[in-house]
Amino acid sequence: MPRFSVIVPCFKVQGFLRECLDSVLSQSFGDLEVIAVDDCSPDGCGAILDEYAGRDPRVRVLHLPKNVGLGRARNAGMPLATGDYLFFLDSDDTLTPGALEAMADRLAESADPDVLVFDYARTYWWGGTRRNVLAHVLSEATAAGVFTAAGRPEILDLLMVVWNKVYRRDFVAGHGFTFPPGYYEDTPWTFPVMLSAGRIAAMDRICLNYRQRRQGNILSTTSRKHFDIHDQYERVFAFVDGREELHAWRPYLHRKAAEHCLDILSKPDRLPPADKREFFRRTAELLRGHRPEGGRAGGAGTLPVGGYAGHLLRRQAERAAREAAGRAGQARAAVGARARRGWAGLHARRPLDPELVVYSASSHRGLLGDPAAVHRKAAEIAPHLRGVWVVRDAETAAGLPPGTESVVVGSRRYLEVTARAKFFVNDVNWPGSLAKRPGSVHIHTHQGTPLKYMGADLLDKPGARLGFDVPQMLRRADRWDHSLVANRHSELVWERAYPCHFVSARTGSPRNDVLVRAAGDGTGGGAAGPAGSSGFSGGEAGDGGFRRRHGIPADHTVVLYAPTRRDYRRGGHVDRLDVAAFAAALGEGHTLVVRLHPTLATGPARGMGLAELARRGIVVDATDEPRTEEVLLAADALVTDYSSLMFDYANLDRPIVVHADDWAAFTASRGAYLDVTAEAPGHVSRSAEELAGLFASGAWRDAESARLRAGFRARYCEFDDGLAAERVVRTLLLGEAMTEPASLRIPGPSVGGDVLTPTGR
Repeated sequence: MPRFSVIVPCFKVQGFLRECLDSVLSQSFGDLEVIAVDDCSPDGCGAILDEYAGRDPRVRVLHLPKNVGLGRARNAGMPLATGDYLFFLDSDDTLTPGALEAMADRLAESADPDVLVFDYARTYWWGGTRRNVLAHVLSEATAAGVFTAAGRPEILDLLMVVWNKVYRRDFVAGHGFTFPPGYYEDTPWTFPVMLSAGRIAAMDRICLNYRQRRQGNILSTTSRKHFDIHDQYERVFAFVDGREELHAWRPYLHRKAAEHCLDILSKPDRLPPADKREFFRRTAELLRGHRPEGGRAGGAGTLPVGGYAGHLLRRQAERAAREAAGRAGQARAAVGARARRGWAGLHARRPLDPELVVYSASSHRGLLGDPAAVHRKAAEIAPHLRGVWVVRDAETAAGLPPGTESVVVGSRRYLEVTARAKFFVNDVNWPGSLAKRPGSVHIHTHQGTPLKYMGADLLDKPGARLGFDVPQMLRRADRWDHSLVANRHSELVWERAYPCHFVSARTGSPRNDVLVRAAGDGTGGGAAGPAGSSGFSGGEAGDGGFRRRHGIPADHTVVLYAPTRRDYRRGGHVDRLDVAAFAAALGEGHTLVVRLHPTLATGPARGMGLAELARRGIVVDATDEPRTEEVLLAADALVTDYSSLMFDYANLDRPIVVHADDWAAFTASRGAYLDVTAEAPGHVSRSAEELAGLFASGAWRDAESARLRAGFRARYCEFDDGLAAERVVRTLLLGEAMTEPASLRIPGPSVGGDVLTPTGR
């Protein structure tokens, strides 16, 4: 008996069917059967199904003599199913890699619930991908364990579809659940199933790609078939009315029916214009017939009085009100903009405040990176300097350390402080509306040493600069006075990529000071690398308690995997490594920590399996950790592809492995300033097997790894000596002199940088 019976009804999908079937049959979990139902499709679907059945015994094909529709085609497949769980997969959708294995693990963990609900992502015909907007509901439900709909009614707010769940076959058979004919057949299946289930489990993982076709979605066509929605809700109400224990759901279902029907009515392309009045009447009859006891239902479940004509008049009045509100809002915005310009202009006439420093990091996300390190050092050695942070919203401001002064970008206080500040410190460009006053000093810290093309160099990489306005970026960079660099490589790159009138400041990277100090006090790891072999023992060795917070044993070797985004794939996310398999290959005594690129943190990348693996303790997800340096300090080794974190991590003198299985594609799409496979900071792997082999053999920390790392550190950690933040404060904010980095006191090539020129005040 297989674990899963995947039922795939097929009708006029020959262009998508092979991709669908391949996504199932290539799953890492193979204990399945596919029951493909040819719903008398007039195209080549039947032949494709027979082809697959001929070469894979797990595929069974049922050819129907006439077209019966999606619901009845599913019904036809159910009697043939022998699996523990039923999975109804639409034939133009696809499973994500590893989906069935993740489902099987979650079912076993939940002791075979009646229903397992999982996440999905919408994949658009033009290449975009968007995660389910209610993913947080699944995340919270996953943490809750096993539950019922009554215990977590928000689970019913998810999209009313059949394919985001698997169902225990005995549970379905015991209740006699089947699909009715017509459109919206998922509604009278999903509500009865979910309300009847005694044990429901959830999984915060994207297991299915829901294809958004440019054309062909039957629910988006203009047809009288949309009237089927009324019969489908009649079936739902009949099911509930026949079971006294479900009567309490009537008000909820009444509201859902009203929302669903009125949503159809509001769509301009669903119903022929002549049929809208009749649809409204049928909806009113449905809701009157199932009005909850005790009077009218509130909220969206109540239709306005006055019939269809009254409904149209109200809709027109609401639209007119929205348009008027929009015009009023535009007028208010224009007035507000003029007022803000006047306010900023007023303060721009006042003298600059020589002790006011305005900070921002990562597009106003809080105290992060190099600006945060400079701010902390300024508070220590120059407390008379007033530091004000620009944040994106009040929520970010509330999360700042106590006593931190902040302003929300665009506010009147923001306009005031940016008009008066002498100094500006940022790791990305300030908004274009910020005017640079004569005498103000802009310090740009960047976000690490550049590996991939940046700035004007992207002009030859149209894919990488999609949506990126290079000329506008350069106009903003014209405000820079000082560009911080940690090595001569960065100095050369920034002066080419940003052809603007700034001076390179050879200060080192302030955010790396803590890493340099950790290496200098014996916790850096040295050539040997892992915990216990070189003096570095993990635990609380400067990592801010990262290991303790995530429950990592003190004697574990922590391997950090930090992939970067890809410009050759829309959305930037590509799964280049099976992290679960890599974690298993590392074996006992190891913990794999994963940190995604910040731009991927809120997209589908984590939902493709990382969140579920972290919940199960297979990996640690460090993507949301605000202080990258704490993650680096906790790691005994770094595995990365082309992330600039390798330049920072090299300061710790701990092993680095470059996983470069798509180096050619990466450089062709984005471009790179150096061949990191030829000038690597450690061993280079070209496949998952090679990577696992490096750790299994111990080569990741051998003498060759140490030799490569030493050369890399000499080149790219050149000015990092643990004093970068102090050097910025003393030389660029206070105008004092300070000792230059030790590497500059050794004769070597020069490119004309001026690290210690005081700015004057």
